[in-house]
Amino acid sequence: MKKLIFIFLLATITMHAQDGKHEKIKALKTAYITQQLSLTPSEAEKFWPVYNKYDEKFHDLRKKEKSEIYQKLRDGLDSMSESDANALIDTSLSLESEELALRKQMITELRAVISPKKIIILKKAEDDFKRELLDRYRHGKGEKGPKGPK
Repeated sequence: MKKLIFIFLLATITMHAQDGKHEKIKALKTAYITQQLSLTPSEAEKFWPVYNKYDEKFHDLRKKEKSEIYQKLRDGLDSMSESDANALIDTSLSLESEELALRKQMITELRAVISPKKIIILKKAEDDFKRELLDRYRHGKGEKGPKGPK
């Protein structure tokens, strides 16, 4: 039943206009993670400030990646020089390193708040939420999923 409600909420989000999309997704993600981790009120009070701080940093990193990497890829690989390609690789590796460093910092802080097992469940919950959101988005766009065999 909970999964059905969750799926309905995700479907509802995909039908809304762009305004407030990030906030709506964030609210659903918060509810989903809280449920998956079975956070006690005491744990939630300590967990969410830490998690939200890093979630914003990860969001900023994704925006930076989008502007610095994906835009250059959209501009065209054919016109890209070898020097530009090397710079793009370096930028990509730098952003990945930043993300890893942030994840390590977040886990260090979360270890003081929740159990190691819940930290592992958190990673799975984040991945599951992202996958479900992408599936809802694809189906909302009328796609039938991946084309061809995997």
